[in-house]
Amino acid sequence: DGKAFESCANYKDNLKLFLLLVLVYEVHVYTGTKLGAETDSNVYINLIGTRGDAGKRKLHRSKNNKVKFRHGQLDVFCIKAVSLGDLEKVLISHDGAGPGNGWFLDKIVIKCNEGKGTQEVVFPCNRWLDEYQDDGKTERELTANSKCFIKENLSHRWRVRVKTDKDSPEPQECRRTLVIYGSKGRSDELLLSLQTPGHVCFLPRATDEFIVETGDLGDVYKVRVSCDDVPGFEGWHLKSLHLQELHTNQELNFVCNCWLSLNREDEELVKEFPAVNEDQKTLPVYKYVVSVHIGDRWGAETFANVYITLYGKRGDTGVRKLHTSLAKGRKFQRNKVDSFLVEAVCLSHLQKVVIGHDGEGYGAGMYLKMVTVKESQDSDKEWVFPLWNWLDTHLGLCETVCEIVTVGRRLTSRPKVPEVDMKSSGLWIMDIMGSDLSNEEDSICLSFIFYGNLNWKKLPLRVTGKEIQIKEELADIGSIYKVQVTGPHSELKQPWHLDLLRMKHTGTKEEMYLAFDCWFNPNEDKCVELPALYADLEPLPVVEYAIQLHTGDLKKADATGEAYLCIQGEKGDSGKRWLNSRNSLITFARGQVDVFKIKAVYLGRLNQVLVGFKSLKKDEWFLEKIVIKEVPYPFSAHVFVHNDWIKKRSKKDFVQVTIPLKEMPVTSLLTKNIDTKSRGQWQTWVHCTQVPEDVPDIQVVVFGRKGKSPTQKVQNLNDNPFLLAVGDIGDIIKVSFVLSGPCQGRGIKLHKLRLKDLDTKQELSFHTEARCLFGEDGAEPVTELAAVSPDKPPLREVLYSVSVHTGTLPASGTDADVFITVFGEQGDSCKRRLRHSYFERGQVCISEMRAVDLGLLSKVLVEHHNVGYGAGWYLDQIVIHESDETDGQYAFLCQQWLDSGVGDAQTERMLK
Repeated sequence: DGKAFESCANYKDNLKLFLLLVLVYEVHVYTGTKLGAETDSNVYINLIGTRGDAGKRKLHRSKNNKVKFRHGQLDVFCIKAVSLGDLEKVLISHDGAGPGNGWFLDKIVIKCNEGKGTQEVVFPCNRWLDEYQDDGKTERELTANSKCFIKENLSHRWRVRVKTDKDSPEPQECRRTLVIYGSKGRSDELLLSLQTPGHVCFLPRATDEFIVETGDLGDVYKVRVSCDDVPGFEGWHLKSLHLQELHTNQELNFVCNCWLSLNREDEELVKEFPAVNEDQKTLPVYKYVVSVHIGDRWGAETFANVYITLYGKRGDTGVRKLHTSLAKGRKFQRNKVDSFLVEAVCLSHLQKVVIGHDGEGYGAGMYLKMVTVKESQDSDKEWVFPLWNWLDTHLGLCETVCEIVTVGRRLTSRPKVPEVDMKSSGLWIMDIMGSDLSNEEDSICLSFIFYGNLNWKKLPLRVTGKEIQIKEELADIGSIYKVQVTGPHSELKQPWHLDLLRMKHTGTKEEMYLAFDCWFNPNEDKCVELPALYADLEPLPVVEYAIQLHTGDLKKADATGEAYLCIQGEKGDSGKRWLNSRNSLITFARGQVDVFKIKAVYLGRLNQVLVGFKSLKKDEWFLEKIVIKEVPYPFSAHVFVHNDWIKKRSKKDFVQVTIPLKEMPVTSLLTKNIDTKSRGQWQTWVHCTQVPEDVPDIQVVVFGRKGKSPTQKVQNLNDNPFLLAVGDIGDIIKVSFVLSGPCQGRGIKLHKLRLKDLDTKQELSFHTEARCLFGEDGAEPVTELAAVSPDKPPLREVLYSVSVHTGTLPASGTDADVFITVFGEQGDSCKRRLRHSYFERGQVCISEMRAVDLGLLSKVLVEHHNVGYGAGWYLDQIVIHESDETDGQYAFLCQQWLDSGVGDAQTERMLK
């Protein structure tokens, strides 16, 4: 039947024999609607579940189409496999065969019947599998959508009636979908399409009827209707939508009367509508204001398409493209905030956002500070979602999509209060909201610790109800920058959930809502913290720290007991974090590295770690060192070396040691492996202004760790890409621009230089702020820029002092133009003209040369152009050193003529 293999259930010896069911998995593959989305390649899939995987399978025959994987098409395949349990991941790939091998995959939906229910899992992709687009990958690992729906028992069938208004244009080929939301979950995307040959849907004034299936959604409260963004789509005027559940005859009406079009006022292809039902309140529709805050880092901007999904206690918005900013100018630029309107039925309290980009366009990666969301343009409060990281295939998270959980809600602007109130201390009124406790006997004891810029204060609290209020001055700790909650500090009979801490100051009227959203469980010592949220101030990020404890490889170095640590940095400490669970012990084995992860508000540069240890057996523990890394930036680490025993004491005493910071090494960046070998072909963008009408001839040389490229012409300065063939020169360290013609009289303003490897998709950045090619006056023949890569700092710029000593022999001087090229362990300076019009007998002429650090200097090539009367020159020596340093001079002896009529008649010499 065309299938490569069928897996069989394994039997285990000495156990009761059992047979795992062999199931049929129905794989629904949705090819996207982007231009060129289809593929002729062979496509392979591997399903991965909690019981293992199905192995790599080729998707042979589509059940519903003769030709697979066409533009905007759904293909259905069947795979037989032993029950894989709950499906978690899918590996999808293609072999690149065929003329149109690139493929844009929208998503994969997998359905299977097991027991009494049907499992249906959605694996979103929305990316290219193409070696020449996106990140160049032709294999992707897809993770199950957290909102996947498991249908239990009987499926529900709905009749959907859709009315199109009279002024709607004639229907065009465009995929239209429906998603239904209820109190028990949401449906998958339901395709509004009839299988009747020749029937045309969505004609003006027409009513179309569809039958769709869902699981038990509970009480339906909204629907979402979407159209794909396809070229030439004029829009759709949707008048109304009606749902009828065929088993119960429950009916729901949705008043629409709106356009789905990018050419109309709303410029939206996605619309949500609340259910209109006499038995329940109709939910409001909000125009959420989503603000994307781009960071102030080099290359932070992006020209890619950015998408976002908002999640709340009442569902989600679905994936929305952020296409029309309320701010003027280009979207998503460095240190800019762009705001977008996202219309959706009220989501209640927001919980998280998923934001990402499609990787299209050059410089697709972006540095995202945070996302903020308001319920309307008039709202005075906003939800805050901080990230402070890259969305880039090669930097930071090494992902282009991420999930950001909210830290809470804040005012959008500082309250205007009289000056006398601002000066008064006032009280903080704090409302603590959480899950209910049955009675006072089930109370929970917690500690709330408030950190300020002057001090900190700990408030022990006994929580007995769903909501309690306390009042505290907190004036002596200064401005609060974070709040920490620890506990429980008493016996807890049932888990308790901390929802929110609302804080309002009676003097300044500042108000913030900290969304802790965490459980405190019995027999657990928990410590959670969030940053304070002030209007107009950027909150500190919550960072995950990976902690490696290295136990020494010495005799009796291992130990068993209780242990905690506290990380201290320039912005406070993490609080005491227990490494063992309550009422249990932890063992540190000899020569072993134990890894722990904690989340804390950003601590800045770490300076010391406190480690506490107690052993009932009076064990001694030899702690070699502690290495701490910020998980989003694994290429830098803080190392705390102890190399000593933590001595035993009495059974009741903890031994606490303080370990100061030893070093902070920067190691190679742990980015995703780039399997593709580079051919040295780099797409290049150069953007300049103040370019003279008669564009000068500018050459470029690229330097790497293993050599340098041939000299090549800069083809344009107006941000249009051109190709540089640099060859196999190793990791690029700098780029040199060389002016071939005469000086220009003024510099050319350089705004951007960017390189992208066509094979590996690696991108390089260069600091171009306040840079002019060839100097402000245009008199410098060469301008160099150091490459900025994420795993190491760029080479520094150095101002070299070049002293040229002309000899004392008769006629030693010259009026010719003199040129030098300085060579070092990190490349050369390119050919430079020394800015002196004469070199007289017995004189020392001093010039300055600006260049990227050459490292240890090894040789100098000196020459003159042999033009003018008495061009011959007797050179004694050249001395070079950094202008701001008197030590470390390099002397290059010559003591020879550079004269076409004397001695060996050479006018250039290599000095070592």
